[in-house]
Amino acid sequence: MFKKNRHGIQIKTAEQLDKMRAAGLVVARTLELLRSSVRPGLTPLDLDAIAEEAIRGEGAVPSFKGYQGFPATICASVNDEVVHGIPSDRRTLREGDVISLDCGAILDGWHGDSAITVPVGEVDPALTELMRVTEESMWRGIAALKVGGHLSDIGFQIERYVRSQGRYGIPQEYGGHGIGTEMHMDPWVANHGRPGRGPRFEPGMCFAIEPMVNLGTDRTKVLADDWTVVTLDGKASAHFEHSVAVTEDGPVVLTALDGGRDRLERLAAETRDGARAPVEGS
Repeated sequence: MFKKNRHGIQIKTAEQLDKMRAAGLVVARTLELLRSSVRPGLTPLDLDAIAEEAIRGEGAVPSFKGYQGFPATICASVNDEVVHGIPSDRRTLREGDVISLDCGAILDGWHGDSAITVPVGEVDPALTELMRVTEESMWRGIAALKVGGHLSDIGFQIERYVRSQGRYGIPQEYGGHGIGTEMHMDPWVANHGRPGRGPRFEPGMCFAIEPMVNLGTDRTKVLADDWTVVTLDGKASAHFEHSVAVTEDGPVVLTALDGGRDRLERLAAETRDGARAPVEGS
């Protein structure tokens, strides 16, 4: 039995959240394996094979393979590829590249979905900072998932953080989504906007929160394969994503090995310390 609220958003029971957590952990372990596997000389197709073996080895099924015709287990987006890159052996990873790895798995009928961006060897400091800003903005968005808050609070927090860190592009047409018995469910989750708008958060809601941030323009285009999204100016992009559940006790990150506790606790402490900091000149 799958319950939805009046906005059409799926509400999970505690038992169903446990199943989503199991699927999320398959994804988390797969991404950690991929992170440790990335090195110069490998191809995105090599990483795809590693991911498929890992997911199926845990009794799960890759979410992406066959989804609307997508031919691979993961999305592998290199450098100026923002999202939805199709893994192939036509290019070899080189020192200084960055690669975004988006991974999904289905276990017992429930989906997990997460993404990381990984440096290939030593990279330009500007790329390191781009990855840091993107990942941190994701955590700011995740922290907004508090019962009674509004859907648009996620995008507001993501955009506010990114804008505070420099001149970066946030592609307006791509964002997160609801997740549960399907990989992509209502609602769409923007990575920008004003707070206090849209449906209120209720326990049992689950969202995939996934900022994409570009080193240059926010403008993108889709390549001839009808999947791969690239930046219009050819500059690099980063992508991070977690599947997250709303609970009475705050957000639970279904695709983080520790449920997101460490990062969310540190973020809360940083926020408290910032609020307590003396005002200059007082």
